[in-house]
Formats: sequence, C-alpha cells, structure tokens
Amino acid sequence: METLRVALLGAGNVGAQVARILLEDADALAARVGARLELTGIAVRDVDAPRTVDLPRELYATDADAVLAGADIVVELIGGIEPARTLILRALAAGATVVTGNKALLAEHGPELYAAAEDAGVQLAYEAAVAGAIPIIRPVRDNLAGDNITRVLGIVNGTTNYILDAMDATGASFADALADAQRLGYAEADPTADVEGLDAAAKATILASLAFHTSFDRAHVWSEGITAITAEDVAAAREAGYVIKLLAICEAVPADPQAPDGDRGVAVRVHPTLLPRDHALASVRGAYNAVYVEAEYAGSLMFYGAGAGGVPTASAVLGDIVSAARRRVLGGPGVTESVAASVTPVGLEAVVTSYAIGLRVADAPGVLAAIAAVFGDHGVSIETMRQTTHADEGGDEAGDAELRIVTHRALDAALRRTVDAVGRLDAVHEVTSILRVEGA
Repeated sequence: METLRVALLGAGNVGAQVARILLEDADALAARVGARLELTGIAVRDVDAPRTVDLPRELYATDADAVLAGADIVVELIGGIEPARTLILRALAAGATVVTGNKALLAEHGPELYAAAEDAGVQLAYEAAVAGAIPIIRPVRDNLAGDNITRVLGIVNGTTNYILDAMDATGASFADALADAQRLGYAEADPTADVEGLDAAAKATILASLAFHTSFDRAHVWSEGITAITAEDVAAAREAGYVIKLLAICEAVPADPQAPDGDRGVAVRVHPTLLPRDHALASVRGAYNAVYVEAEYAGSLMFYGAGAGGVPTASAVLGDIVSAARRRVLGGPGVTESVAASVTPVGLEAVVTSYAIGLRVADAPGVLAAIAAVFGDHGVSIETMRQTTHADEGGDEAGDAELRIVTHRALDAALRRTVDAVGRLDAVHEVTSILRVEGA
C-alpha cells in the first residue's frame, strides 16, 4: 500500500488530537484512503512543553522547514498570520496538499493562498476554519454550487453563545457570565477576539467568499461585539419574545439602495441580534454553533454541532486530510475556489433590518408624541413601544421612564439617522441600547 507523508504544524488542543487520531486509527484511515498516512513530524516552539496528549517525543521538532521536507500533506494548526502564511505558501509551492483551520489567515490572505494552491495544482482545505466540527465549508462550496445562496446567518463563536445563553437562562451580568465561561474553559484568559466579534468576523469573511463566489476580506465585514449587552437588555428581549445571539450575517442586497432592481451587492456583518424565540437559531444553547443557509432552490438549511474543542475540531481536520489524501491517491487536481462572480461588497447602510432601541427619557406629557414625530419625519415606523416608569430607583433620576421601541424594517442608514435625531431631543436623557432584529 502506498504511504503518504503527513507533516503537522502545531500541537495545541486541536493539533495534538489530530496527531493522536492519525496514530491510533492508522489502519482504519488507510482503509478509507487507500494509502497509509504516516505522521512524519510535528513542528512546535518547545519540544519539552507540557502537553495533555501523550505522543512519541521523537515526532516533535522546532525546525518547521525540516518537518515540511518531503511531506505530501501539511496540516497547519499553529494559528495567526506569520509564520503560518509563509509556511503554507512554501508547502503549496513544493506540491503538498495543505489542510488548515486558520480562519484569521484565510480572512486576511485567502485569495493569495487559493491562487497559490491553484497554480501548484494542489488542494487547500479548511473545513475546520469555520464552526469547528460542523460540515459547512464543503456543503456551501460543493453541494450548493449550482444554487443561488441569498443569505447566511451563523452562530459561529461558541464563547459568545455560551455567555449570552447564560445571561438569558440565569439573568447573570455579562461580567459574571464571562467569568463562568473562563472557569469552564470556554473563554480564553484574554477573550477579546471572541467578545469583540473579531473571531466571528473572520469566519463571516470566509462564508461570504464561498456563498457568493467573490473574494471578500476582513475589511469588508462590519463587526460589533457583545461587551455592551446588559442583563437588562436580555431581560427586555425575553419579555418581548426574543433572544439575543451574536450572528454573522452574509446576505445579497441591492448594491444601490436607491435602485433596488439594479445590480446586487453583498453585505457582511457581525453583531448582537434579537431573534424570535421560535427561530431555529434561537434554540442553539451553550457553546454550540449553527449556520442557517437560505438558497433560491434548496430553501432553508441548518447545520448544527460543536463549534470548538480539540476533539470535535480534529474531526473536521481529519475529514479534510482523508478527502485530500484520496484525491492524491486517485489523481486529479485539487478543488479550486470559485470567485469569478465579483459581487460588489456593500456597507451596513444598505442593509434592510429593524432596530430594538432602549431610551431613558423624561416621564412627562408630550415626550412619546415628540419621539414618534421624529420617527415619522425620518420615514421609520414603530412596531411596538413599551414604557417602564422609574421612581428614583436604581440610581435613576426621579420621574424618568425607560422606553423600549422596536421598529418596522427599514434601511439601516435611515434607522441610524432616526436614532441620532431622537438622541438629540431634550427629553431623551440617554440612548441605552441599540440592537438589530432579524428573523421576524
């Protein structure tokens, strides 16, 4: 039986599990591939660093170039931009198939890497880069290649979903829910990339490129995190029949909002979102992920599963390894990226959505009428308005009231102008929150 040499870059939570499975399931994998997969080396920064998986020490090396030499398949799981980018380009140029889970690198340098793989006639596979164990890259790229995807909504960050779910279930504050996520290992000591929406934005970039056959980069994605979400926001959402989720949304919209029947564009955004509690994505609990795809012919599809973790993500990596290895055994070029559509990326202002707005206002005659008039002047209609009066409680000034307004759908630019105008009213003391509403 033919032997394919596999080089592994990185031995963190995912990399160590990939190495373990390659060694322990060698016979089963060989039967599926039609060739033996020989793990020839693991490039790490420190050979003697403590690790949770017991692997043969002789596999470790600090010289990444030596590990790459002669490899048929290179698995990159070190993360970050450099040296991952340089090592991947070097491996592709040498004719190796590359499997990676590096969403940040693909979001920043995806087109460069795809072109390098195509020039070399080899495969660049990255199922593990989005939503962990969930098979989403191949279904969007391959199974739906003949369809027209119109919208993708995804819960693609397990840390933020765990935090928001805990806030919804227990009434906890953001700080307490984050501390609990860190204690359980769902959040890093520095959770910035997760809670500020940066991780989800990188994944949204990849999904948009696949779904709309256009090269997007991170600069095209508008992103907002969850750090401003309060227990009061979550409670108000629950009372109104909603749940808050951090969503990555990629959707086809008119490139020119003033010419809705003209050319189509694509808007890509990440932000906290109010979803009706009966929406399919509203039921995604804990650290799980889900991606909801709307297509012209297939209709609505949902992909659900573990979005992170060493073993689940290793499953996605191994799927890519087996698929790529079979292609090398049977012959034929690697699957290239379809980016010929060149759809225009558009900004948030072209998105049609609705807002849920929190206001702290004076509890006085005429205030509600003045606010409604501003909405009317800007062509935005109010769907619901709820008022809670405070009598010097919780530190509020006596006589204040809290308003929660949900609008009908309108262009995001019009909604933003409306909120800005409302905030300038003398009777409005503070705009306490602005959340977008989807799926209604």
